[in-house]
Amino acid sequence: MATPMTADQRLAAYKAEGLTVHEYPGWRTHNRDTATGKTFGPVVGVLIHHTAGHNDKDICYKGRSDLPGPLCHNWLGQTAGLWMIGQGRANHAGLVDGDVVRALMAEKSPLPTDDRADTDGNDVLYGLEIENLGNGKDPYPAAQYRQAVLWAAAHCRHHGWTEKSVAGHKEVQPGKIDPSFDMDDFRADVKKQLAIKPGGTTAVPKPTPSTPRVDLSRLTAAAKTDPGARQGHVTYMAGTNLTEAALVKLGYLSKTYAGDGSFGSTTVTAYGKWQQHLGYRGADANGIPGKASLTELGKKTGLFTVTP
Repeated sequence: MATPMTADQRLAAYKAEGLTVHEYPGWRTHNRDTATGKTFGPVVGVLIHHTAGHNDKDICYKGRSDLPGPLCHNWLGQTAGLWMIGQGRANHAGLVDGDVVRALMAEKSPLPTDDRADTDGNDVLYGLEIENLGNGKDPYPAAQYRQAVLWAAAHCRHHGWTEKSVAGHKEVQPGKIDPSFDMDDFRADVKKQLAIKPGGTTAVPKPTPSTPRVDLSRLTAAAKTDPGARQGHVTYMAGTNLTEAALVKLGYLSKTYAGDGSFGSTTVTAYGKWQQHLGYRGADANGIPGKASLTELGKKTGLFTVTP
């Protein structure tokens, strides 16, 4: 664990790493410390997000009606560069898995599965929001991706961390899918940057946006377990949320019943209707996902791919 960088230290670290930095007016005193009664830190790592939108720098500074800003420490545009958004506690991580936080602190690899949300990540993680739709199709310009690598490396270098102190939001909070590129590749690029002197250059490839994956065996277990379990039971939050989002998108499930991570009876019924749409009948349309129907659901909506 480490003491958070001061505003001046952050600016110096970013510039030393080779970044051009833009300052949003008021960023030095913009935080959630006073409003929450919590101070930022000690810190254990950095967290990478995509914004799921475009032209959202102001939103990241001001926040939304349901979530006050700042929503990150830095915003990185596709062409607008790196911006200082907040200094101190920011509303970017939310509740995350404590096991993953402890793994980041100990720099253990690979990270454990994020299967619960019991620790306030806003207390201990720096946050970067990267401007991108996050739909698996919106490209990350090579220059933007390189700046993200330099940003992460700057924090790691200052605190004496390795690339193992870097995580994606999708790795720490169940149900999240950001960022839409491979975090193992990103960490490898951070490692390469840390191996040279600050301000040096390494060859960083342009990333290929990736589509989230749903584990069929875990989702099937959720569909069989959750309907009969106690209220609020969650077997496989990330996969269930993606599947429900796809069923909502196609009109088989009301948004009211989606997003809690539980593959309940209403979701089973909705999935059964999707199976019927594909021509399945009887036991083959019982609402328990199979590989063919789940693969087609992901393909039809573009929200995910399927692993066995």
